[in-house]
Amino acid sequence: MKKILLLATAIMASLASFGANEGPTVEVFYNGSTATVTIPANLSTYVTVQSGESSHVKLIQSSLVDETVGEFTYVLSGSSLDGEFYMEGSYKATIEMSNLTLTNPSGPAINIQNGKRIKLSAKNETVNTLSDGVDSLYNGCVHCKGHLELKGKGVLNVTGNSKHAIYSKEYMQVKNITLNVLGAQKDALHCKEYFLMESGTVNIQGAGDDGIQVELANDANTGVTTLHEDENSGNFYMEDGVLTISGYQNKAIKADGTISYTGGTQNFNKTDTQEQAATNIMKLSVTTPDTQVYDLKGRKYSSTHALSKGVYLLRKDGQTSKVLVQ
Repeated sequence: MKKILLLATAIMASLASFGANEGPTVEVFYNGSTATVTIPANLSTYVTVQSGESSHVKLIQSSLVDETVGEFTYVLSGSSLDGEFYMEGSYKATIEMSNLTLTNPSGPAINIQNGKRIKLSAKNETVNTLSDGVDSLYNGCVHCKGHLELKGKGVLNVTGNSKHAIYSKEYMQVKNITLNVLGAQKDALHCKEYFLMESGTVNIQGAGDDGIQVELANDANTGVTTLHEDENSGNFYMEDGVLTISGYQNKAIKADGTISYTGGTQNFNKTDTQEQAATNIMKLSVTTPDTQVYDLKGRKYSSTHALSKGVYLLRKDGQTSKVLVQ
């Protein structure tokens, strides 16, 4: 009986250890003009290398990945002054940088053609540096097709020599990481749907346009949603951390929605920002029968409700617009 219990305990510990692992790991080590990609044998059917030993690494993740394999983690390390990390796929993934220095003179340093959630993590106690070159097909030194979460307890330095320093086609979140944008031809950080800074330190030291810009992904404004799931509001949120913005040419922050600070430290002129909603100023006390009015928390107002000053969502004929009531 004692042996059975010991065996069961060992199995449970093994399973717990497996569950704690984020998933299978692919390692990429840059060394000048070459890169070594290490793919475990059991993953070789799921990830292919199309770049050989070139420092312009191109990985294709199969669309037939067995869900039991788990989320892939790509660990990037080493240094190249003429390199790139390109990853294509259709599953969530983590990209962990571990003392990575990567410059691509002809395009993005990190190019993620994956529309799912991507965690870009700076490993604890590491310093990572990314820089790009001109390529009109892409929008940032870090270019991400999907949701981008900037995380980790290390440091990430980014310079955008072509357009934005970091671009996400969907939402962008920041947590724990120390992010230094050392310059950008356009916006330092540019995303769609919404931007959320939960914690960490972001230093923006130069941008040819805005420090941070948040756009709506399309005209279907969802307003604020629970835990921001499937949210497309164009809103900027800062809950904690330290945000420093200087050397920009247009606005410190520009948002198609609203800008809110519920915590943290803002080291910039908060009046030097722009909310797209503020351009739609209306005198509104009642609504017409075919128009619905909601606040940004989704609460609906009756047609006879006198609205106080603030930002509201108007829905009519299937379209949503945001207005500022004064």
